[in-house]
Amino acid sequence: MSSRIVPGRSAHMNVMMKAVHKAARRLVRDFGEVEQLQVSLKGPDNFVSTADKQAERTIYEELVYARPDYGFIMEESGVIEGKDPEHRWIIDPLDGTRNFLHGIPHFAISVALEKSGEIIAGITYDPVRDEMFSAEKGQGAFLNHRRLRVSNRQHLQEALLVTGLPLRNSSSLDHAVDRIQSLRNHIQGIRYFGSTSLDLAYVAAGRFEAFWRGGSKIWDIATGTILIREAGGRVTEFDKDKSGDDHKTILGSNAVLHDDLVQLMTGTSI
Repeated sequence: MSSRIVPGRSAHMNVMMKAVHKAARRLVRDFGEVEQLQVSLKGPDNFVSTADKQAERTIYEELVYARPDYGFIMEESGVIEGKDPEHRWIIDPLDGTRNFLHGIPHFAISVALEKSGEIIAGITYDPVRDEMFSAEKGQGAFLNHRRLRVSNRQHLQEALLVTGLPLRNSSSLDHAVDRIQSLRNHIQGIRYFGSTSLDLAYVAAGRFEAFWRGGSKIWDIATGTILIREAGGRVTEFDKDKSGDDHKTILGSNAVLHDDLVQLMTGTSI
């Protein structure tokens, strides 16, 4: 795996990278055992759930040691208030759980840092490929040590979009399918890979032109939003869930195509 401490990056970024690398070592070992569990009577579900929670615990312990006053919002453990009212870590310890469950090597760990409601730093780490996507406000976005830029494609017909679908809610699913239908005749293609944080990172890296998904949680998208913006792209959040700020529809893309994509999906420009 890549070096944990990176010269020239902030103390916050080095703390996050150290925590993520520590959790990743165990996840990679666990992933290697999933295939053998597929034939067991109990199945791998409980095993993967334990791996998910253990990764979150490892990251939490590393971050709380380094910054004991910061708060947390985590996929598994929820909200933990901190003494510091401004700073909050946002953690998704295993984004792409179903891929992990089926032995598909496409999943990631995502950690972001929020200050006064704004994401100021984030990392998404793919431990199988050893790809560390990172960004800090005003400092650019990087893949390992290489600077990232969104794609420069300027026509919708050339655009490849990656998406995710909401779970367990038929009305939201129907709405999502309608929006995908509104896009598919205008762009080159649509893909679905099952890891929102990696999908957003791939947009920042120029591998896709855009990402769209409804029903996203804050830990799904926190790092991806700063990655895309720091790589020169744009992000719009809309259709905010009335229950709070943790269910959002998000569209992230390169800057040139963004307004056209928003208009296709909503019927209005921004």
